[in-house]
Amino acid sequence: MPVRIRLQRHGKKGKPIYWIVAADSRAKRDGRYLEKLGIYNPNTLPATVELDLDRAVNWLQNGAQPSDTARNLLSEKGAMLKNHLINGVHKGALTQDDANAKFQAWLKDKESKNETILKKINSEAEKSRAAVIAAEKEASTKRKEAAAAAVSEAQVEAPAAEEAPTEEDAPEAEAQEEATAAEEAPTEEVAPEAEAQEEATAAEEAPAEEAATEDEAQEEAPATDAS
Repeated sequence: MPVRIRLQRHGKKGKPIYWIVAADSRAKRDGRYLEKLGIYNPNTLPATVELDLDRAVNWLQNGAQPSDTARNLLSEKGAMLKNHLINGVHKGALTQDDANAKFQAWLKDKESKNETILKKINSEAEKSRAAVIAAEKEASTKRKEAAAAAVSEAQVEAPAAEEAPTEEDAPEAEAQEEATAAEEAPTEEVAPEAEAQEEATAAEEAPAEEAATEDEAQEEAPATDAS
């Protein structure tokens, strides 16, 4: 039965977690497996890999073939190197002590590299946090300046708003003066009407005066004839 060491997907949607399993190559990807060897979590920084090293090497010794992704993970944890050293011991190219020494040296070098990578990640994360904090401080300062400017503008506009009604009173005063003039205008218009009435009365009195003149002329005429 051909055995494959591969990944089996688990976890939530958008945040998968993979199991490293030894399974029959004919089984479905997420189907039954023979043994769970570890966990790969790509959601952390750096990614987390947990592996049962001895069981993974045992499956490799028994002919299990890892998938490409599984091979990278096994190499990351040293399973592929240990399998290679064991094969060298079996062939007589190395002694067990030499194989163990080489593997321990590789582990120390790997730990040193991992520490360097972790420091770099932490440094970048710290810079990112500092940049975010600086941006938030700048935005807060701008908001405070904008609020202070708005308050000062409101204080400047308040006296202007109080003085505005005094300026608006002038048109009202003019309107009142015009109304007063309009009320006084009829008294001025009455004068022409009074003059017209006086002229009419004079015109009525004029015929009476003319009639009196004619009567006087008639009285004087007989007196002249008698003489």
